Amino acid sequence: MNMPLLKDAMTSPALTSEQTLEQSFNNEIADFWQTGRFDSFQGKDKIRINYACFIHRQECPDLVIVQGRSEGYLKYKELAFDLFHQGYNIFLIDHRGQGISQRMLDNPKKGYVRRFDDYSEDLHHFIKEIVNKTVPAHNSSVKPFILAHSMGSAITVRLLQLYPDCIQAAVLASPMIGINTGHIPHWLATVLVGTGLRLNNCLGTQPWYFLGQGDHQFGAFAVNPLTHSRLRYQLLRDVYHQHPDMKLGGVTTHWLNQAFETNKKMFQQLAKLSVPILVLQSGKDIIVDNSEQDRFCRELNKLKPFSCPEGKAINIAGAKHELFFESDNYRAPAISYALSWFKQHAS
Repeated sequence: MNMPLLKDAMTSPALTSEQTLEQSFNNEIADFWQTGRFDSFQGKDKIRINYACFIHRQECPDLVIVQGRSEGYLKYKELAFDLFHQGYNIFLIDHRGQGISQRMLDNPKKGYVRRFDDYSEDLHHFIKEIVNKTVPAHNSSVKPFILAHSMGSAITVRLLQLYPDCIQAAVLASPMIGINTGHIPHWLATVLVGTGLRLNNCLGTQPWYFLGQGDHQFGAFAVNPLTHSRLRYQLLRDVYHQHPDMKLGGVTTHWLNQAFETNKKMFQQLAKLSVPILVLQSGKDIIVDNSEQDRFCRELNKLKPFSCPEGKAINIAGAKHELFFESDNYRAPAISYALSWFKQHAS
């Protein structure tokens, strides 16, 4: 799918490239990271939520990066650097139970959240009390943009259904609109998760890992489902090696049940999405369900023609799940589409 505004984005300052990334990471990007403000706030149920922000200048638009499951803002140094130099004030948040934010179980490696909407409540507080008040020249009429990845996209959709019009526009990359259940039909996966949750609630005192899930481990690059970029994959591994407290394992049955329920709510409440939304789809994604992204775009565009132009996602053919950590030939177009969308919907 072509977007005429892609041409405008290509005239913006250059993005980092794999050719120079290793040197940049240890020099310019490292220096940039030292300019950030790092703090925390109390989220829902008084859970500590950590965040980072990088302020360019007062007249620049604000951009909130909403990360995916198991990630932390320390992983996003390159993307934050690139988008900052595109002229945005950058804000990043570590979701409850991951990154360096507070964990909630005795085993901190388990992927867990009590209610999925707790993520969205935290994000709303972050935008209302931190993002909107950090730049003095901004006021309630100046709303931030959101760039969300994977689970962060589901969090963003729920945010916009619970709190319409709290942002200017959103880009959802490889969104977790539906979880890829592989060869297991979705209805059967739902039954298995529901049955497992009931057993867990009857027999366990702590949430169990779902079948086949366990503590954090990195697979070999050759079989990874995230990126074609060997360098970016190694840099990702280095971050978790240097900051072992960031590590998060697989998901609990409780988390999966919440995710399935959230996917239902997103479709049931599509009409509440009142800001422009663009979906970027990874062509070779095996982590989330691209067919559900397609359905989301078709149905949303019918209700809100300003979202998902032509009722379609922007498919980055051949790309794996992590669009912003992919090889340059996938990453650069994805970022350019996002920048074009934000420019189109700037107030």
